[in-house]
Amino acid sequence: MRNLAPEIFRQRQLIEGYYSGEVTHESLEAYLRGIAAHLGLRAYAKAAIFSPGGEGKPGNQGFDAFLPLVDSGISAYVWTSRKFFSVLVYSCKRFDGEAAVAFTRAALRVEGEIASAAI
Repeated sequence: MRNLAPEIFRQRQLIEGYYSGEVTHESLEAYLRGIAAHLGLRAYAKAAIFSPGGEGKPGNQGFDAFLPLVDSGISAYVWTSRKFFSVLVYSCKRFDGEAAVAFTRAALRVEGEIASAAI
């Protein structure tokens, strides 16, 4: 992807996989706060977490979440019936992408493959 603003530092890490535990509103909030703290990123407000509760296709039910950071934000999308997640860490402050993946693997109890890319 062409860098249209090279004078602005930004780091983006996409992390996806299948989780084995249970994801609830509370556990998702704990994950978002935990990954931010683990990466040395500071949240400035509570996470906004939504669950549309039957408004879409049954296979797409789950959570949409966003944790605002002083240096950008973390978005998370969870398909509860499929036990699949997609997380985007977006920051104007450098962070360790491998640490983000390792934290996610442990926190969401991922037993299989995780797909991750710096974008």
